[in-house]
Amino acid sequence: MPETIDTKATTPTGYTLVPPPGWDMIPLREGTNEAIKRIVDNSVDELPDDIPRDDLTRARMELIKRLKRVARQARETRAMDLHLPVERVDGMALPASFIVSEPLTAPAVGLDSGLVLSSLRPDASQSEEVTIDGAAGFRVDGVAQPDADRDIEFASRRVEYILQIPNSAPPKWLTVSFSTIADGRPDSELSDILADLFDAVMTTFRWSHA
Repeated sequence: MPETIDTKATTPTGYTLVPPPGWDMIPLREGTNEAIKRIVDNSVDELPDDIPRDDLTRARMELIKRLKRVARQARETRAMDLHLPVERVDGMALPASFIVSEPLTAPAVGLDSGLVLSSLRPDASQSEEVTIDGAAGFRVDGVAQPDADRDIEFASRRVEYILQIPNSAPPKWLTVSFSTIADGRPDSELSDILADLFDAVMTTFRWSHA
């Protein structure tokens, strides 16, 4: 009989989660252009049939350009995967997304949780300890300011889950980071609703093993 592998004692090789309805994922390591093409094709298929061909082509090219820009910005922050809404809600495109970043190694600060958090997110303003699928970590809630160098025009609500990857040696941390400009105010009711939606998504987060 084959040997049974105790996955609880091995280091995860990935993750799974359940995104909200109407969201899709763009992988940033490979397959990026194929995912963008799939999203654009699906979006175009949902448009009315009576749209002039030239307008349809312009809309398609503009969406490709926008998604490539968003993917590039996410990749510059060491993101592995970009999750974003691709369907409108009540006629509105949700101004939100979240990324899963490349694992980080914290400096040698022992196991003190405060030191780990301060080394990974020195600008964290509000945080709490969490446990997700058996992994200890932090939920960090704050506001990211505009950044002209990265073509970010507006302040945004930012919620991050920083999770220690089980059995990683040296210890590594995975960050899942949500961002929304909501209705232009990071402290608005819409911002809270979208942050709550992200928190609900994180309850479905699970480590995966090869």
